[in-house]
Amino acid sequence: MTRVIRDQASSVVREPDRRRLYAMVGVLLLGAVLVGGVLGYVWLQVQRVRVSYELEDLRMLKGDLEEFNRKLRIELDTLRASARIDRKARRLGLTLPEPDQVRLAREFTVPAEEPSVRTAWEDGLVTDSRGRP
Repeated sequence: MTRVIRDQASSVVREPDRRRLYAMVGVLLLGAVLVGGVLGYVWLQVQRVRVSYELEDLRMLKGDLEEFNRKLRIELDTLRASARIDRKARRLGLTLPEPDQVRLAREFTVPAEEPSVRTAWEDGLVTDSRGRP
């Protein structure tokens, strides 16, 4: 008799329970969504910290560049000082121009009545290194 029970037990075929299968798939999907959400949140927080470090680095760089720009402006103002330029020019042997060497821009303008425009070279006002127009 025990043999008959064993034979019957081994010949039992279980039918798959679809409700239980759907429940397991649903729980797995819900778990995947929850884990994905938590991982997404953690990733966003890591990115926020990374960006805040980059922002702080950029703020420090901006401060350094503003300080460097301020120093360059001071140096430029110093180099543009007319007294300094005058001293350098005198050391190079440059002197003030004579009155006949100075030409005003209005001497080169064309009167309103004259329709053609001529250059200073054409008028003979500009000469080459040999004094020829």
